[in-house]
Amino acid sequence: MSVYTVVGDEALANWLSRYHLGSLVESRGIAAGITNTNYFVTTTRGRFVLTLFEDLQLEELPYYLNLMSHLARHGVACPAPIADDSDRFVSLLEGKPACLVTCLEGADITHPSPLQCRKVGEMLAALHKAGSTYPARMDNPRGPSWWSRVSTTLYGYLDADEAASLRAELRFQESQRFLHLPAGVIHADLFRDNVLMKGDDIAGFIDFYYACNDVLLYDVAIAVNDWARRDDGTIDDDLASAFLAGYQSSRPLSSGEIEAWPAMLRAAALRFWVSRLQDYHEPSPGAMTYTKDPGVFRRLAEAHRGRTSFWL
Repeated sequence: MSVYTVVGDEALANWLSRYHLGSLVESRGIAAGITNTNYFVTTTRGRFVLTLFEDLQLEELPYYLNLMSHLARHGVACPAPIADDSDRFVSLLEGKPACLVTCLEGADITHPSPLQCRKVGEMLAALHKAGSTYPARMDNPRGPSWWSRVSTTLYGYLDADEAASLRAELRFQESQRFLHLPAGVIHADLFRDNVLMKGDDIAGFIDFYYACNDVLLYDVAIAVNDWARRDDGTIDDDLASAFLAGYQSSRPLSSGEIEAWPAMLRAAALRFWVSRLQDYHEPSPGAMTYTKDPGVFRRLAEAHRGRTSFWL
């Protein structure tokens, strides 16, 4: 979450008049994250999260917002989008598509416990199972073809060692085939800052705007790469084991998924290595933004190459 588009109180109050949420009390920009503009919005009826979409178009948004509504109705802890008086989840604000969702109680955590990792694994499995009945489809816009295309624009910024390492990882992933694995709706960005915790319980998964249809195991790898990662970039075996145990308590992995797991961890690291390189070297202008270190995922991808134990 970030602020790229500044929304004044008058414009926001006028936009809110199409909802039955009372009068605007205050709004406050949310600086964490790197993709969309986000505000906490407080009205006389409560507190909400406003998102203005910087890249997604109006016609693309029903997939994400209807998905959140579907998951919330099926017991997955996540924000529910709010419909306006025309029964729409999204409309234009300051020329950008915008929506309101419920604001969940809880906070993200930086140092999860094994129990918290297990709970997140369980809820991710619940998301994958609930997503199996969601009828809409969205191909992954940041899959292997995207990695390859964007990487060609980045090599000129990198030193020789990093460029060689990135090319080697892309070549490895080009040799992998995952299409036979179970697929469906994935969150695709389930980092620690996209999960709100209330003690050891999950208040909700947030920021569904990378959600898409892809291999379910890829979603698990993205999450483990962040939830089990220590401050020094290494993986904590206890956290990784707890996450996977929680996930498999609801949705056991198949033999094919277990076989593909080491390569999938590398694929998940590569995706965020490339996206963070792009954000770092070719940033979008914004009033409040936070660019994250791409080196974290370079080191993780390289560490996974030599790993022999994978917690399964």
